[in-house]
Amino acid sequence: MFSLFSRSYNLLPVDIRHDVGRAQTLTPAMPYASDDSMSSSSASSLELSHSHDDTLSSTDSFCNSEDGDCHHVQLRNHHHQHHYRQHSICSSVHSHRDTIGYKESVEAVELSSIQMEVTTRLLEGEKKRLLLLKHNLELCLSHVEASKAEIEMLKENIVRIEQKCKHLDEEYRVGCKEALVRRINMGSKSSRSQPAIGVKQTAKQRPTIFGTVTQPQCVQPKTKNRESIGAQMLSLAQMFGSGSGYMGTDNNNHTEKDCERDALIFENGNLHSGPLEALIQHLVPTSDYYPDRTYTFAFLLSSRLFIRPHDLLAEVLKLCVLQQNLTHDNVDKVKLGKFGPHIVNLLSEWTETFPYDFRDERMMKQLRDITQRVIAIYPDLRKEINNLSYNLVTKLTNLKSYEESLNRIETEERQKAQTQLVASTDIMELCPSPLVLAQQLTHIELERLSMIGPEEFVQAFTKERLQSEMLNIQDMKITHNLESYVQWFNRLSYLVASEITSQIKKKNRIKMVEYFIDVAKECINIGNFNSLMAIIAGMNLSPVTRLKKTWAKVNRDKLKILEHQMDPSNNFGSYRSCLKAAMWRSEGAAEEREKIVIPFFSLFVKDLYFLNEGCSSRQEDGSVNFQKCWQMAKQISDLISWQQVECPFERNKVLINYLLTTPIYKETMLSLASYECETAETSYDRERYKQIKSQTSL
Repeated sequence: MFSLFSRSYNLLPVDIRHDVGRAQTLTPAMPYASDDSMSSSSASSLELSHSHDDTLSSTDSFCNSEDGDCHHVQLRNHHHQHHYRQHSICSSVHSHRDTIGYKESVEAVELSSIQMEVTTRLLEGEKKRLLLLKHNLELCLSHVEASKAEIEMLKENIVRIEQKCKHLDEEYRVGCKEALVRRINMGSKSSRSQPAIGVKQTAKQRPTIFGTVTQPQCVQPKTKNRESIGAQMLSLAQMFGSGSGYMGTDNNNHTEKDCERDALIFENGNLHSGPLEALIQHLVPTSDYYPDRTYTFAFLLSSRLFIRPHDLLAEVLKLCVLQQNLTHDNVDKVKLGKFGPHIVNLLSEWTETFPYDFRDERMMKQLRDITQRVIAIYPDLRKEINNLSYNLVTKLTNLKSYEESLNRIETEERQKAQTQLVASTDIMELCPSPLVLAQQLTHIELERLSMIGPEEFVQAFTKERLQSEMLNIQDMKITHNLESYVQWFNRLSYLVASEITSQIKKKNRIKMVEYFIDVAKECINIGNFNSLMAIIAGMNLSPVTRLKKTWAKVNRDKLKILEHQMDPSNNFGSYRSCLKAAMWRSEGAAEEREKIVIPFFSLFVKDLYFLNEGCSSRQEDGSVNFQKCWQMAKQISDLISWQQVECPFERNKVLINYLLTTPIYKETMLSLASYECETAETSYDRERYKQIKSQTSL
């Protein structure tokens, strides 16, 4: 079902790669396929009689009852202070924009921009991290065994994250002010709700894979609201903060020629493009300048499309040394001002958000060099730097432990597969409750999702380029958490199919199918869309869909609940609307279980793939197209927010071990088991059955 090869294209499922091929026949400016399909290789649907081929399906509701009645969830928007009560999420969705319970005012939409959206998501993620840290602190204080150093470290981290939240909140408020000022200055332009991608649109808009709109070729028309601003000259807060006097004029003293070569280009208050060198310089803090957190995240994420992380860090440190004149032994600390705290803050943000970059020894060496130099000038920053190092080492240690755990699971799975063909028990005997199974699947999903580094998506896109350049082995991708997560989806799909086809008696197969339908419904209620889709994909494999006598007895009402959810029409509009509702439920939810959002991961990767392929990374003049960076940051900032959730359900180690290691049928054995359940009736099936038996020497 899923295949992983060296190219990022192959991170996508086989059926999605088919869609990619179809979509790529369109113009690159419009990476969109209106009739997306998510079928398995069987090209069959769960509907046996007259359903669409090449589709999976479901409902866009958080359904909880067998007849399709749905939970009513309360959706909250903290940023616009709208409160929605008891909105049912069961209705059919005919338009991707008509999300149930999601009715932003026109004014609120127009005030937003992609930078503000990224800021909002980053702020949400930091707030969730803050809650986790406070919870951990409470646990430590309630246990006498907790060391004083551990408690102090937690307190320092809480203070630091609170400070980050404060800065992000300030960026958001300043962004709102800037958008309001521009709206007033621009006069009575169209009040139509515009999608928040950070640019004003032309009259005709075309849909994309993201459910928003974009300009052809991602090239924006020239407008009167374009400014050239020198790097490191103004942050967003300086540009639009109170008393700045900045109203969109050219605040740059460079000559026009210098501007064209070195300046950053802003359109309608959003960073539009700029030379790579200027973007790097804009990242470098000084005594009185610090880059916006949103810009820092977007650039650190996307910069690896243009420059390797260790080269970027080297450039940043080189600029620091040159600008602050750190080459001399006797450095005037007074002249440096706040440079020390600023560079430590930048390194803290880098190590916290992209810690896997520092698996590269070249990165660690540069980090040690600059921090030692800072400590020599600012001895009072030793505590902050020690905290930075401790947090980084902790994250890298956790990554190593996680990878070792994956290796142990893989070894155990391989050993079991060699000693037994099928499991000695079935999932229903081990776990009769669909709810409990959905909760344990959520444990696995959240663990694997949380270990994926944001940069892994971008690295997947650059992998082919790096390999073609025959770079040092240190430049190769050093984490495989993204691939491991996709492999888990494959395993769960084949586990579902194996459990169904291993039931020789028809009545047991019917029970098993209905059991997994109930599990899938519970996954919807939890917000675990990845397991939901894996279960549906498993039931949609041809060895399962061909069991017509079994499906004839399955409860049709239960089946209909899932048929609509995976409807690929309108670019999976039903699923996307349900995901949006889950995101709104998550924002500000009091209970941990309501905070869970686990996306259909392969579609998430597909969206990023289309974004990377359908939008050029550079402008015609060779400058970096930062609009693409903003869009990529927006997509991945959602993921970061989803990762900051701990699973609230009790962990069942035996059941989780079963899900991860029990033997499952591969393609051939799955087909053979299917024919053993229901004999071949057509001549094609009989011929196919003979071929399979000859292949397996049975």
